[in-house]
Amino acid sequence: MQALAICGSPRKDGNTEILLRTCLDRLKAHGIAGELVLLGAKNVKPCQACNACFKNKNRACVMKDDDFQAIFEKMAAADIIVVGSPVYFGSATPQIMALLDRAGYVSRANGNLFSRKLGGPIVVARRAGQNFTFAQLLFWFMISDMVVPGSSYWNIAFGRAPGEVNNDAEGLQTVERFAENLAWLADKLCGPDARRSPEP
Repeated sequence: MQALAICGSPRKDGNTEILLRTCLDRLKAHGIAGELVLLGAKNVKPCQACNACFKNKNRACVMKDDDFQAIFEKMAAADIIVVGSPVYFGSATPQIMALLDRAGYVSRANGNLFSRKLGGPIVVARRAGQNFTFAQLLFWFMISDMVVPGSSYWNIAFGRAPGEVNNDAEGLQTVERFAENLAWLADKLCGPDARRSPEP
């Protein structure tokens, strides 16, 4: 069992990254190994709607930027995919949407590679916009035929300055419960033997 968390914030060590690491730490406590991808350090261009992925059906995008294909292969190999974004003017960042748009197309062109994987979104903002952005990202999970568990609240938190999200106890608890539900659901669908032992 392998989890992949993707941070759509261009800010390193920011609030989105903190929330995703919180999720991965809780999954690790349940024996589910995880990896964090930081899009801020990657080059992923937006989809050009060329439909070449549907013509070629080779699990690849014809656009030759530096990082998309490697991240896509990690997504295809993962059992759990969690994406996180801060709110930019009421919506998800261009970085995360560029990745999800292209990954969604390549997946669908090759038999829906994300079908029945587990996962969901996590969103953080200074004051408002979390629910819209959460729904925006949730639409991607739904159309990708993925399974998204709930939590004690929507997976949102509050924070602007780096580290400020640590003051949002309810937001952190919601993310932890979301991770607990991912682990619980993984057990129900795959059984505990499918989990990997926690890495040292």
